[in-house]
Amino acid sequence: HQHPQGFAAKVAAGDVAQVLQRRFRQLHRARGYGDRPVVYKSQAMQAEGGLAGLSGEDGYAACAAFLVCIDRAARTLTLPPASRAYRSTFSANYRALFPDASRLYRVDVLETSVDQHSEIWVNGDKFELSPEAIGQAEALQAAWAELSVLLERWEQGPEDDRPSRTEMTAVLVTLDIAWAQFECRYITELIAIEDRARQLVVRASQLDGRLRRLQRQGSPECEDLERELVRCIAHLNSVANFKCKGRDDLGYDILESAYRVMKRCNRSRKASGRSQAALDAAWVLAVEVIESYEAMRNYLCQVGTCIERVDPHLCNNIGLVARLVDWETSWEVGARYVREASLLDAVCDVVSEIKGAQGLVPVLMQMCEDCDVELFLVLPRMVLILFVADPAGARAVLLESLLPHRFDKGRQMHQELDELVHRSEEALTSLSAAVGRDAAWQLVVKRAVAGDFQAQDLYMQCPQDAQILMEGLMRDIERWSLELQRHCPQDWNQCSAVLVQCLMGKQKKPNVKFQV
Repeated sequence: HQHPQGFAAKVAAGDVAQVLQRRFRQLHRARGYGDRPVVYKSQAMQAEGGLAGLSGEDGYAACAAFLVCIDRAARTLTLPPASRAYRSTFSANYRALFPDASRLYRVDVLETSVDQHSEIWVNGDKFELSPEAIGQAEALQAAWAELSVLLERWEQGPEDDRPSRTEMTAVLVTLDIAWAQFECRYITELIAIEDRARQLVVRASQLDGRLRRLQRQGSPECEDLERELVRCIAHLNSVANFKCKGRDDLGYDILESAYRVMKRCNRSRKASGRSQAALDAAWVLAVEVIESYEAMRNYLCQVGTCIERVDPHLCNNIGLVARLVDWETSWEVGARYVREASLLDAVCDVVSEIKGAQGLVPVLMQMCEDCDVELFLVLPRMVLILFVADPAGARAVLLESLLPHRFDKGRQMHQELDELVHRSEEALTSLSAAVGRDAAWQLVVKRAVAGDFQAQDLYMQCPQDAQILMEGLMRDIERWSLELQRHCPQDWNQCSAVLVQCLMGKQKKPNVKFQV
């Protein structure tokens, strides 16, 4: 009978259990233990012959049943359990698993005693059992092997050499003492590992609490503490946020920029028209950064009161991950479009122009409200048309960020882009000569929104040569529109989402019930 070597060992859940049940009943009657049956399911160490592995459900259940039978046998023999007074010092979670001083043999404890040298990985950090725990695991395995030998003697030996009650008692007592000693050390070390794993959340919660106190006092130390809190959140994000990139490089400067933009918007509330539309766009982006940060802080404030409920594997905490996803998503946008002042101005300029275009083409407003698929064909056209209309203005920064390979380091356009600008000027000049500058621009906007559909209706008052120039320009715009979307789809998707967000204005988020 071999010593078990891990949970790849096998359990005879069928015939072996029946044989041992019959043998144990015979032992009961022969030794005068009474007629009360006690079922044993022995752990067979062979890897063949219709056996179920402990790693599977059948094997696990068979082992659990065997452990229950060991406890039942000890109680039948009126053996008192080894002291489990140490369980009163366990954390609340483990006290729920071990609520009293009874034996409560668990398969996972036995499994760990077998795989004693296995590493424990939590949140990317490696932990190992102490030498003391490994020594006690080996003692438990020795006791387990002794029980296996005794059961084999009982099953296979001659009747006059079967184990006596004294031998059975000694083996069960030795096993119980070794089990209790290992259980105490193993669970105690697990609790310590879990406490260390939770420290990222604990530290962030403590920093938030200190910051709240200092902010109420108006302390000048607030900024340094807030920087530290943001670093802690970023580290927490890198460990727990498995749904996004888990970035840890989103720093305090993003939050600082958002605060600065908010102050600028609040000072300029009396603006009107296009200026107000631009300010509204900046305010929407800044407030997203700040609100996601405040939501993260509110989570940290609440979770600090129930830290024992935090799963040490931080990515398993639904509420934490949800807050981090919101935080990373908003701060990624903030890093690109709020922290970079020139890019923020470019986005705000484009948004204000598109809002103006909504007045000319009401269907564009409906597209935005419905998030119509057609909108995402119109947006790249609008970005390009607005650029060619003012290639030296702020909006050029946006196009450069999306098509950097089309610009030199000095923000000088490459030849193909420069040619697009010239063709645009030529088409607008031709249209303006026929219908006037304002009407020409309106026609360009309407053509960008309508696409090829009803294009002929737009040119009713235009000469043929102006129409040809305009349609040539729109074909070029369409080609560049595809490049804009395909050069770096991730960047364009983020940009289009930002534009829609700014066009729609701040949307009220639903109240979410707190979850750890």
